[in-house]
Amino acid sequence: MNTRAWIVFLDESGVSLLPQVRLTYAPRGRTPLLRHRLNWKRASMAGALGYHSTAPDRGPRLCFHLKPGSYDTVGLIEVLEQMKGSTAASGWFWVWDGLSAHWSRAMRAWVAEQDWLTLERLPAYAPELNPVELLWSSLKKRELANLAGDHLADVADATEQGIHRINDNPQLPWSFLAHTGLTIHPPTPQN
Repeated sequence: MNTRAWIVFLDESGVSLLPQVRLTYAPRGRTPLLRHRLNWKRASMAGALGYHSTAPDRGPRLCFHLKPGSYDTVGLIEVLEQMKGSTAASGWFWVWDGLSAHWSRAMRAWVAEQDWLTLERLPAYAPELNPVELLWSSLKKRELANLAGDHLADVADATEQGIHRINDNPQLPWSFLAHTGLTIHPPTPQN
């Protein structure tokens, strides 16, 4: 039996300066225009949603990381190292998908040296089991919808606002988990 205190789901997503075109409203006869510079600069986001396995009253934890370009094994190890400082005395049980950087030799070697971390892989083609996918959806439908920024900093600012919105609503991370159909706490045995 695993004794890790935190169950953490991690996922990555990409954003660019090309706007996420979403439905909008406008007065009749005034079609909204979305003007942008057709810039392909990209950034990658890594998000981790953690749920305490024995004390749900501690509330979920949301960790977020944004960087230009894309994540590779080295970049993900840096993210995990940054999160390592917040583990305190308890360990983390990480659940993530089959991205090659998650299961590379370098990552497996690094994880083998970590006593605070245990990894588990989600089934292939099952993004609906990762609550972080719902976090990305929430960000892209609200803060990043129709955003035509000139710089990656504009996208980063909007994303940070969305992360604050989600952090300010403690029920939202729980709803992401509930939507997956997964539970963190084992059911109470019946007598």
